[in-house]
Amino acid sequence: MNSTKIIAVISLFMLVSIAAGCKSNSVLGKAHLEKNTTPPNIIFLMTDDQRWDNMGCYGKPEFNTPNIDKLAAQGVTFDKAFYAVAICMPSRVTMMIGRYNSNHRVGFVAPDDYTLSQADFAKSYPALLKNAGYRTGFIGKVGFTVTEEAMRPSTPKEHFYKDHMGGVFDFFVGSETRDDKGLVIWPENDLGLQEIYRGGRENSGRTLRTGEAMMRFIDTQPSDQPFCLSVSFYAVKHDRDKDMYMPHFERFRNTDMSVPNNWVEGNNPELPEVVKENARGVYLHRQRSSTPEMHQKLVRRFATQGYSVDEQVGFLVKKLKEKGLLENTIIIYTSDNGRFQGSHGLFDKCLLYEESIKAPLIIYDGRVSASKRQRREDALISSVDMAPTIVSMAGLEIPVSMQGNDISGVLNKTQDMSVWRDAVFMEDLFLAEMFSNRYTGNVDEINQNLIASNKSYRSRGVRTDHWKYIVYYEHHPKIEELYDMDNDPSEQNNLVNDPGHLEILKKLRKKTEELYKKAIE
Repeated sequence: MNSTKIIAVISLFMLVSIAAGCKSNSVLGKAHLEKNTTPPNIIFLMTDDQRWDNMGCYGKPEFNTPNIDKLAAQGVTFDKAFYAVAICMPSRVTMMIGRYNSNHRVGFVAPDDYTLSQADFAKSYPALLKNAGYRTGFIGKVGFTVTEEAMRPSTPKEHFYKDHMGGVFDFFVGSETRDDKGLVIWPENDLGLQEIYRGGRENSGRTLRTGEAMMRFIDTQPSDQPFCLSVSFYAVKHDRDKDMYMPHFERFRNTDMSVPNNWVEGNNPELPEVVKENARGVYLHRQRSSTPEMHQKLVRRFATQGYSVDEQVGFLVKKLKEKGLLENTIIIYTSDNGRFQGSHGLFDKCLLYEESIKAPLIIYDGRVSASKRQRREDALISSVDMAPTIVSMAGLEIPVSMQGNDISGVLNKTQDMSVWRDAVFMEDLFLAEMFSNRYTGNVDEINQNLIASNKSYRSRGVRTDHWKYIVYYEHHPKIEELYDMDNDPSEQNNLVNDPGHLEILKKLRKKTEELYKKAIE
């Protein structure tokens, strides 16, 4: 056999191995575990639509989150963490595989409306840790679909979780959006799991069920194997009575929730016209958060959901202590995107203002002494950093496919900050009208017509320590926004037309395009 054929056979073997994933007792897994006798357990906690400041440790004590606050006080709390994209499906994929939305192209609307291929999923952090000998688990909202090949649309009617994700997760309790619809569970013979989700059981609601499943994973964990558990709470999204544990609502029923200084009663005339006329958050604000009474009702219900999540965080830490696992466990807490809740006269997310794009991020590493981990951190962090960081924490080599930074050096203060990023890249590829037409056969034609009629508000931009730049790049002429985040953190004064800021504007325009080109490489 000539050298070309040998290389081809080896390449094919490697691709098949990656796509299929390796069992926990694989040669690679054994080698890793022998080299690292005590690899850390890793728990990745993600809420749904939880705005970054809706907890005590980020300045809002009325939300009553004592367990999350304690985790923050005992770990590293990041004050400048941002989403690469701020809507659930693409954000979740970005955090799982470490790639930007414009690169992986998994999203709700055309032309970036692909499912995640099994080959790409094989390079996600759970797959890589599974391949290295970890026991892997997933609980909660999946929010995206894995298929054999990437396909459109990204929201098929069936998801075949066991067929397409079964080789990566040993323990799985997941569904697309709600745990009372389309829930899939394995191992199928786990009677404890079956009881938690038994139909008709009078139990605690979706968040407490998620917590019970989380405890079940810990209780069934072998003592001689590390684990990686990803928990995706359905909360705090949705706020109907059936979505909440109503006894917790009593804690907030009469609480006066603070009102952000950029909350807008009624319509906001300062928004770009293309946003006012087309963005989903505008009309949802009118329906849900545009009066003081509506705002208080809404935020109290989000606070209730956050409190229920907080309670599960407390149970988790207690369980880890009881099992003697906490000192070798890393806990990461974040959300998939923010929510405006009436700020800027918006309700939804997606758009690149702080309430949508800024992330809560807390990392507790039980291996590190308290004196070295208890602090707040100002380094610029992106959600695209989550996957490479988790892979690095497990002692594994980060695949070249991952575009984010490993933030381990920031955590342990070994990172040379003079060469750390000076800006995070962010983008919004969602259009409400495209979402309503996502099952239409001619979606690409509809998309082009929206752009041609100047109805696209897709945007990208950068956030630095001091500045925020946004460009609505499909609008003609382009619409730009520039904010001095130190002096105008609520983003009320657009400086884009101020001659005194022309140089910084030019610099950030260039930076945005550089990072975008790098993202799509």
